[in-house]
Amino acid sequence: MKNFSKVYSAELEGIDAKLIEVETDINVGLHSFNIVGLADKALNEAKERVSSALKNSGIKPPTKENRRITINLAPADVKKNGSQYDLAIALGYLLATKQIKEFDASDKIFIGELSLDGMLRPVNGSLSITQLAKKSGFKFLFLPRQNAVEAAIIEGINIIPVNNILEIIDHLEDRNLIGIQNITNLESVGENYAVHISEIKGQESAKRALMIAAAGGHNVLMSGPPGSGKTMLAQAMLSILPPPNAEEIIEITKIYSAAGFLSGKTFVNFRPFRSPHHSASPVSVIGGGANPRPGEISLAHRGVLFLDEIPEFRRDLLESLRQPLESGTVCVSRAKNVLVFPARFSLVAAMNPCPCGYFNDPEHVCRCSAYEVFRYQKKISGPLLDRIDIQIEVPRIKIENLRKQKNDDSARNIKNKVIGARKVQEKRFSGAKLKIFTNSEMSSKQTDELINLSAEAEDFLKNILEKSFISARGYYRILKIAQTIADLENCDIVKAEHLAEAFQYRLKDKE
Repeated sequence: MKNFSKVYSAELEGIDAKLIEVETDINVGLHSFNIVGLADKALNEAKERVSSALKNSGIKPPTKENRRITINLAPADVKKNGSQYDLAIALGYLLATKQIKEFDASDKIFIGELSLDGMLRPVNGSLSITQLAKKSGFKFLFLPRQNAVEAAIIEGINIIPVNNILEIIDHLEDRNLIGIQNITNLESVGENYAVHISEIKGQESAKRALMIAAAGGHNVLMSGPPGSGKTMLAQAMLSILPPPNAEEIIEITKIYSAAGFLSGKTFVNFRPFRSPHHSASPVSVIGGGANPRPGEISLAHRGVLFLDEIPEFRRDLLESLRQPLESGTVCVSRAKNVLVFPARFSLVAAMNPCPCGYFNDPEHVCRCSAYEVFRYQKKISGPLLDRIDIQIEVPRIKIENLRKQKNDDSARNIKNKVIGARKVQEKRFSGAKLKIFTNSEMSSKQTDELINLSAEAEDFLKNILEKSFISARGYYRILKIAQTIADLENCDIVKAEHLAEAFQYRLKDKE
């Protein structure tokens, strides 16, 4: 008599899933129930959850079996975490003990946490597991009903939403088939922001810089005295960004699902805005930990990462932003493997020009010494500053500007221009068969191939290269900003005035 079964489940590694075989063996001997295969504490406790869930569902549990029960999670050298294996362990046990009719498990994946009464609780990372199921050629994914809408975003896999253990047994034995979850409409919402650009009074040059940053996905550094509106400007940038497309929605939702931050939402159909405090640790911002999780820079993927008072952040944290700003990903290295998290965000940073905040302010006297000003500004290293495309000064707003009424038409015009520029970029990149969305994502090779300069622009560029100390990175970033300005004007070629405006946003290069 064969007392062995094998079903499939999945392990979450970072934001990606890995296929796990759940093997169950029933042997003669005194009662024991063991889970092997590098299981963590939460997974070892599955023995109690599965036993109680089966008993309270009217099924003979493992505790009533006077036999040795061994659950092996293969491959055995991969560390297993979490409670998503409960359903697979329960079904593997029922198959091995012949308590349910044998079924073809080779095309099915089972995930879900069991409560003590046999109900299924939602788990993290169901979108990643659905992508794994489709990639690995599985036809069916059984998972808790609360995760079903999220998983149904991925086409080409049958999503079976389950409420409890008895429901799935009835389905597998063809007594009461469960309906397949329909594909969800991924229509995005664009009204998820605290401050609208129309609420910003004055600061026209800063609004222009934010419009360029939003259109091309560029990074921005705002420097100015306290109360000049830097934080409001950063929050308002979200209101002029175009809504994410279906591919971006899947990317964002996958990260939030793996991190357990969906908070009852089926998917994230808006651009995220993350604003970590300056006391945050590098692990919380960059990602990692004992069981590596996405950090703030990954949670800001395809959205905005706002660092208020950037000089107050830890130096090692700021320097660790260099690689993500360049590549759009962050690599978390561990002894056994390397996890790669996506981190394609627009960095918006704000700072005071000195510790007291009033250096170069015409209305307030700065009380800082020259050395204090120099030391404060040098908290942001040259290599990090070189990666910030747009560097602007935000002066104090005059009282007469605060009394003006907000202009909604101007705000709508800004957003329409940004959306138009993004469409121009989409057409350019799809024509070149590139899987990128914004100008800031272009490599140096792609920049040389795709950006067309007029004769006057060529002469202007040659002139500024001779008279300023621009790094190779700065040179290409100026070209990308100029291309974004041209896209905002729906201009096919980059002109000298586009380059001139792009160059003025590079404070460091001008100095």
